[in-house]
Amino acid sequence: MKNITTDFEQIILLITEARNRVYSKANAELVMLYFNVGQIVSEKVANGKWGDGTVNDLVNYIADKQPFLKGFNRRGLYRMKQFYEVYSDKEIVSTLMTQFQDADNELNKFVTTVLTQIPWSSHLHILNKTKTIEEKLFYIHNSIKEKLSVRELERQLNSATFERTMLGSKFNLAMTKQLPKGIFKDPYVFEFLALPEIHSENDLQQALIKNLQNFILEMGKGFTYMGSEYRLQVGNKDYYTDLLFYHRDLQCMVLFELKIEEFQPEFLGKLNFYLEALDRDVKRPHENPSIGVLLCKGKDVEVVEYALARNLSPALIADYETKLIDKKLLVEKLHQLSEIFYKNEE
Repeated sequence: MKNITTDFEQIILLITEARNRVYSKANAELVMLYFNVGQIVSEKVANGKWGDGTVNDLVNYIADKQPFLKGFNRRGLYRMKQFYEVYSDKEIVSTLMTQFQDADNELNKFVTTVLTQIPWSSHLHILNKTKTIEEKLFYIHNSIKEKLSVRELERQLNSATFERTMLGSKFNLAMTKQLPKGIFKDPYVFEFLALPEIHSENDLQQALIKNLQNFILEMGKGFTYMGSEYRLQVGNKDYYTDLLFYHRDLQCMVLFELKIEEFQPEFLGKLNFYLEALDRDVKRPHENPSIGVLLCKGKDVEVVEYALARNLSPALIADYETKLIDKKLLVEKLHQLSEIFYKNEE
C-alpha cells in the first residue's frame, strides 16, 4: 500500500508541476499582451492620433468583438498604457540589462525575463502604491526572489518595506561593514501582534511565537525557526536566548533579542556574549558566523554609532513598531539619512 501511495503522490506532483507551468505561461502571455496593447495606446495618444473619445471607441469595439473578455475597459487600457510607459524607459532598462547592446532588444529582454515573472495583479498593486522606479523594481525583484503571493506583496507595500529596507541598508553601511546589504529592515513592523501599549519582553516574545508565520513574513524569506529560549551552556551556567533562526542564503544563525525599551549600550555586550557562545558551541564548521539583531522600542542613532564603532560581531540594532508607520515619515527619514551619508562620503 505504501508503494502505491508513493506512486499516487508522484502523479499528483506531476499534475501540480504541469498546472504551475501552464499558469506561468498564461501569466507571461497576459503580461506581454498588456504591455504590447499599452505600447499601441501610448504611442497613438502621444502623437495625437488618438484622444479620449478614441480610447472609449476602442473599449466598445473590444466589447463587441470579444464580449467575454475582461480587463479591457477604459481604466484597464490606461493601466496598460501606464505599464508600458513606466517600464519602457531605455535608460532604466539599459542599467538593468547591460549585457545587451541594442536598446530595443534590452527592452524586449527585460519584459520577457523580468516583468512576466509576476502576475498582473501584483503589477497593479506596484503601479498603484509606488512612486519611484527604484521602489517598483525593488518590489518586482522581491516578488520574484521570494515568490511572494499577491497578499504577501500587498503587506510589504502597506508596511513600507522598501523604505525600511533602504533605511536599514544605509544605516548598516554607515555603522558596520559586516552585515549583508538588504537582508534586514529597520524598523520592523509587528502590527499583527495586537499588543497593548504597555507590555513586557515576555509578552512580545510569546506574541511573536504565536504569530510566527507573520513574523517570518515580515523578516523576509530564507529564515527557518530554530526555537525560543534556546539554551546555551557556558561554564556552569545556562543562558537562554529569545528567538533563534537559521538563514538559508546567509548560511548562518540569526539571533533576535527583544527589548521593550530604548537601546542601551550594555545590551550589545549580552548580545555579543550569546553570539560567541553560538559560534563556539552550536555553529557547524561549514556555516558562517552568527548574526545578532537587537529589536528595541526606539534608539538614539548617535548612541548606536558609538556602541557599534568597535563592535567585532555582526550586529544590527533595529526599532520595532506595533502599528503601521506613516510612509511619509519614513520617506523623510530616508531622505535625511541619505543626505548625511553622502555628505560623509564626500
